[in-house]
Amino acid sequence: MSDPQRREFLAAAGIASLAALGGAQPAAGGDPSFMNNVPDPTLAGKDLPTFKFALEKSDGKVIGNSYGKEATVAQLPISKGIAGVSMRLEPGAMRELHWHATAAEWAFVLEGRVRTTVVDPGGLAETNDFDPGDVWYFPRGHGHMLQCLGDKPCHFILIFDNGYFSEFGTFSITDWVGHTPPALLAKNFGLPEAAFATFPKEEVYFARGNLPPAEPSKPLQGWKLPPQTHKYRLLAQPPHATYRGGREWRVDSLSFPIAKTITGVVLDLDPGALRTLHWHPNADEWQYVVEGEVSVTLFGSHGRYRVERLQKGDVGYIPQGYGHSIENVGSGPARILIGFNAGIYETIDLSQWIAANPKDVLATNFGQPAEVFGKFPDRDVFIAGKDGA
Repeated sequence: MSDPQRREFLAAAGIASLAALGGAQPAAGGDPSFMNNVPDPTLAGKDLPTFKFALEKSDGKVIGNSYGKEATVAQLPISKGIAGVSMRLEPGAMRELHWHATAAEWAFVLEGRVRTTVVDPGGLAETNDFDPGDVWYFPRGHGHMLQCLGDKPCHFILIFDNGYFSEFGTFSITDWVGHTPPALLAKNFGLPEAAFATFPKEEVYFARGNLPPAEPSKPLQGWKLPPQTHKYRLLAQPPHATYRGGREWRVDSLSFPIAKTITGVVLDLDPGALRTLHWHPNADEWQYVVEGEVSVTLFGSHGRYRVERLQKGDVGYIPQGYGHSIENVGSGPARILIGFNAGIYETIDLSQWIAANPKDVLATNFGQPAEVFGKFPDRDVFIAGKDGA
């Protein structure tokens, strides 16, 4: 068998093996059926499934006055590419030292102040304080902690680049130390076994203690900062773009280099305004309604179309490449936090697509007189006001 024939044979065998393992566990980074162009059973039915989940109305994990509430494929089966968490920490509370084996973490602070520490594989560490509107990003597998800063609670949204990832399945430091034999711990740290006698035996998850100092304390190893910061002040920047019906802030790896797998957007829509019909060629979209009430549409080919109404605290999910729109249907302004599982933002808008074609092509495609398309926008509208483009 020649080398080209052998390569073709091995490729075919690999595809056949993946098809035979359709019921196997998904790859750590997402769903292998999508990556190999096998129809996703969740999206292959006659009707599109729901793409809405009432995150803030869910139970989650509550310890004291702190909580974590998650939206994964377990709660929202369509959301295979992205998971999200709403987390609140009371003063003195800390989401303990932990790491995520299968997902990077992107966060947006809604209320209060947060302090984080993170360590990378080179042993370099960074401590940052965050205010509302700030963003952090921790690459997959990097150890970190999250701490409420000050005497008021904090609330933030976490976005993970893997819909199968569960916040409640993280690798926590107390869980690890608590289940490691004392003799092994003593040898590892060069301390007597008795030093670990009163350490927690089970996962703490939310640790509680005194209010942290106003200024970060010096690490045991001293300050050894990584080359790229994990902090970005998103809402401290001017909007990426302003339109007649709203504004958009955007941060991807071009402006925040460490965030190689997640792009974030804050979208403000005035009453009646519309984020126009569009799709994203390179990423799934995860939506969290910060304020207001919106109508989200989803188009999935074969005549399938679904509309969901999302209110404050609800989550929406749009699979990669599916057409959609977001419209403010409330009486006041709406704000939507949006995450994409790609480090570069890409979008193609329906108005942009039509404007990129000549009138004769459009006339033939739609069976309409050419002059009709002279009335269409000659640009990408992106956000339309309540009276249209």
